[in-house]
Amino acid sequence: MPRVGPVVARQLLAGCGSAQAVLNEKKSHLVKIPGIGPAVASEIKAEQYLAAAEKEVRWMERKSVQMITWTDSVYPVRLSHIESSPLVLFLKGNVDLNARRTVAIVGTRSPSDYAKSVCSRIVEELQDMQPLIVSGLAYGIDIIAHKTSLEAQLPTVAVLGHGLDRLYPAVHSKIAEAMMEQGGILTEFMSGTMPDKENFPMRNRIIAGLSDAVVVVESGRKGGSIITAEFANDFHKDVFAVPGQVDNPHSAGCNFLIKTHKAHLMESAADLSELMRWDVKSPGRVIQTQLMLDLSPEEQSTVSLLQGSKDMHIDALIYHSALNPGQLAGVLLNLECKGLVKSMPGRKFALA
Repeated sequence: MPRVGPVVARQLLAGCGSAQAVLNEKKSHLVKIPGIGPAVASEIKAEQYLAAAEKEVRWMERKSVQMITWTDSVYPVRLSHIESSPLVLFLKGNVDLNARRTVAIVGTRSPSDYAKSVCSRIVEELQDMQPLIVSGLAYGIDIIAHKTSLEAQLPTVAVLGHGLDRLYPAVHSKIAEAMMEQGGILTEFMSGTMPDKENFPMRNRIIAGLSDAVVVVESGRKGGSIITAEFANDFHKDVFAVPGQVDNPHSAGCNFLIKTHKAHLMESAADLSELMRWDVKSPGRVIQTQLMLDLSPEEQSTVSLLQGSKDMHIDALIYHSALNPGQLAGVLLNLECKGLVKSMPGRKFALA
């Protein structure tokens, strides 16, 4: 529905309780939901969208495309607490979007030999940490990251700015096919959606949202990589940038991110693992396991949800925990008293 994006859709779900209830609700009731006016209410009652949805489901069944909704347990937890996260994702392949570690690698479409070499080396150095490598299947740094991940036997997923009934650029179809067994391709766009320019910033927010860390290998001052880094900063993700020559316009974006403290300077994967503490075996794990034994099932479930992200909005916790707001408030209070959870600004919560 053209007027119903992720934010409006969540308002409808909160007001009606379920997608089915939204479609069955009377127009006079829909307009009373905050942010829903007569135009959106009329859109919801239009029958052609149900027919389009039915057609899409049949197409997905024929093409072995998996649909992941925001309330599914396999929906990426890192992405779920972001206000603009898609309510529906379409996936083709074999990949765990809730992998223990995820790293996005992005950069220019016209990389220098230096950037190509650094990108390949970083992916190879990440092999011991076994992260999921996320990128966008574009020319340049993206495709190098995917290809090197396959060679290093690391899972890798490409987030696309179009429907899964096509592949852009088509020249990367063989690599995309190879990724099906060791990753996959992912999008929020229905079949028939063209790779239009306005879709790619939307794609970039998903790349940032899926990741623990975003690495910019080489980039000009403007472009998709910088947009991805900006999203990552907004989502409180760690951003890393590979420095380049000060007089090279293709490195201006990375140098700017570092200079303005929007990215950590990165020379190798060791810099990332050290800052992310992926190289540290914490002695506290035994204690944490013991603490988990003393938690109620609701408390254990809530802690598990928070383990996948730096912080999580209360609305996302309500949806994924299947607890009502009152029950969840009590669970969070108990976890705060036990020193496991802390309250964050903006109605968000995180592991202490």
